Formats: sequence, structure tokens, C-alpha cells
Amino acid sequence: MSIYTLDPLKDPRWADLVKRHPHASVFHTPAWLRTLRDTYGYQPVVFTTSSPAGPLDDGIVLCQVRSWLTGKRLVSLPFSDHCEPLVNSATAFDAISMHLDDVRCDRRWDYVELRPRTARFHSHWSTTISERYWFHDLDLRPSEDTLYAALHKDSTRRKIRRAGREGLVYAESSSDAALREFYHLVVLTRRRHQLLPQPLAWFRNLGASFGDSMKIRLAYHCDRAVAAILTLRHGDEMVYKYGASDARFHALGGMHLLFWKTIQEARATGCTAFDMGRCDVDNPGLARFKERWGATRSEITYWRHGDTSVISALRRHAMTGGRHLLDHTPGACRIAAGRILYRHAG
Repeated sequence: MSIYTLDPLKDPRWADLVKRHPHASVFHTPAWLRTLRDTYGYQPVVFTTSSPAGPLDDGIVLCQVRSWLTGKRLVSLPFSDHCEPLVNSATAFDAISMHLDDVRCDRRWDYVELRPRTARFHSHWSTTISERYWFHDLDLRPSEDTLYAALHKDSTRRKIRRAGREGLVYAESSSDAALREFYHLVVLTRRRHQLLPQPLAWFRNLGASFGDSMKIRLAYHCDRAVAAILTLRHGDEMVYKYGASDARFHALGGMHLLFWKTIQEARATGCTAFDMGRCDVDNPGLARFKERWGATRSEITYWRHGDTSVISALRRHAMTGGRHLLDHTPGACRIAAGRILYRHAG
């Protein structure tokens, strides 16, 4: 079986496949791929069994990550919760997988990593598990009353009511002012979690690429933004991608207000699913938070072929005591470090 390549940002067949394939997600879209390229310089490429002269029936999209710090690799896809191979048979999947192995050897990539959302296919291509995560999604087809009744009585419904009593104001926007308020909360949250913040340019480029399909949702207390989430929309799916908050105001229920407003709006505008994202398997608190919204938990497994000893320099830094150092790093330095280092972590 012959394998071909295409540029998904130039070949219109890719956008058409993403629109019609049942396993396509927001992470397959040209908008997401463009944001990865414009922010970090990652070049996307699609491997397919379809010839250039015909319609596009399948494809696996990857980004080429070249870093002097963490090596060079093919990843499907960097900074993406999941990226299902858009193939329709095990035969096609195996053919593309084996071709990727040849490409890895010929071009001396350190490894190839796939991040499927499901376990539809598992290649005969020799792979090693690189990461495991929990994934949560919420079925939005039931009525709003049914969805509300399924919320955890104490930790979720009570917090939504608390937000109302406290007079929290909900707003959504894609303006630069809203982006800056959101980013201020991102910096606070990443510091609290002892992590570097993503570059501001990443969020700006998301807005430029997605347009009205990206929304920043903010909760205000006395004109102060105390919680925010960033959502993306793809077809009939709403996707929660980033959340941030000011810990001093957690008791007011700002994040709960934002999630409930998002669920209401998603249903009202025709969404049938709410992708609540991944979380680490050793983070039971976050998993429990999502499940108290009625979300269903499943497992996402990432597969890698090649040098399995290669690890992100950022992750190694955090694992060996760098987190303590970050506690004492000024905010401006943390932002600058994130701007420099994130491109090496994809």
C-alpha cells in the first residue's frame, strides 16, 4: 500500500476530511495546526493512503518538532489532549504506522508519538506506552433539567447557587482586554501549580485562528476577574481547554458558574458533547471535579516508537526539584522562561 504526504494547511482536502470524519476533533482542524505552527514553528504533515489525484479518505496528522534541547520527533499532536488517527481500517493504520517507522529511521527522528483518543487500532508496529491520562466528556443531549439534576448536590449545585448569591457576573469575550485578564489568571494559576505559563502569543494565535469558535469566559466579583476558562468549538462539540483562577476567591464558586454557563450555552447552540479534557491519572481531585458534573471517565494512552528514554526537559526539571526553584522566580522571569522553553516541550 502506497503512502503519501500532504500539507494540511495548504491542501483543502484535509479540512474537508476533518469536517466529515466521525473521529475528528478540534485538534485536527487547520486552525489548531496553524496555531501550533505560528506560535512554536512546528510544521504539520499528514500521512495518507489516498493519492494526490483523488479524494482524501484517511490520514494521520503529525507535527515535526525540532529542538536543540529535547531532540527532534514527530508528534500527533503537541499540546493536544488527543488526536485520533483518521483512518477507517486496521490495514490502513498499520500501513501508515510502518511507513512512519521507516521515516523515523531514514530521517533520524528520535521517536514518533501518537496520542489517540480511543483504542480502535493498535498497530503491529512496535510501540511503547509513553503516557496515560484520564479523559472526561459530558453528554449534552439530555434536557437542561436532567443535566442539572445529575450534578453533585453539595460540591457542584451548591457552588453554582453560591456564585449567584455572591453576585458574580458572567461575561464572555474574545477582546484583547479579556485575553489579558484571562492571562493574568493563567500566570497566577501556573505559579500555584509550580509550572511555567504558556506564552501569551499562544492564546493570541488561538483567537486569530479560531475566531468566533474560541471564547474566553470570565467570572467577575466587584469588577475583578476571579476565574476564567477558554473554550473551543468544533462541529457539535464544545471543548474546555484551559482554566485559571485567583485562589483567594475560590469559595465564591466562580469556576462552577463558568462551567454551568458553558454547558447551558453549548446545549442551546446545538452541541451534543462537552469535551472536558484530560487529567493526570495521579490527580484524583481533578477527576472527581469533572465527574461531579456527570462526565464519563475513560483512559487515553499515548504510544511511542523510537527512543523511549527521551523526556521533555521541562518535565525532567520539574521532577528533579525545579518546582521549588519556580516558587522563588519573579513573575516576569517566569513568563519569559515559558516563552522560551515551551517550544522545546511539544
